[in-house]
Amino acid sequence: MNNERLMKVLLAPVISEKASRLVETCGQVTFRVLTDATKQEVAKAVEMLFEVQVDRVQILNVKGKQKRHGQRLGKRQDWRKAYVRLKPGQDIDFGDAA
Repeated sequence: MNNERLMKVLLAPVISEKASRLVETCGQVTFRVLTDATKQEVAKAVEMLFEVQVDRVQILNVKGKQKRHGQRLGKRQDWRKAYVRLKPGQDIDFGDAA
């Protein structure tokens, strides 16, 4: 795993009510990642970019929803989500505006 690949693995943080609750209760941060990313790549990318220690990573595939545009049926793109559990005492701050 080279640094170039690790810089591209994390696409964006997932900001939702569930993700916020997981940060507060379990110390888990949620990211949108590449569809071919592995757990090891995600863990190393988070450690490199945010300078924190990762405890473990869980990855799941999110299926795109079926949508209609008039009479045509379409489908949103499938994507991959990673739940990253940080070691106790570690924290990632995304610059909350509140």
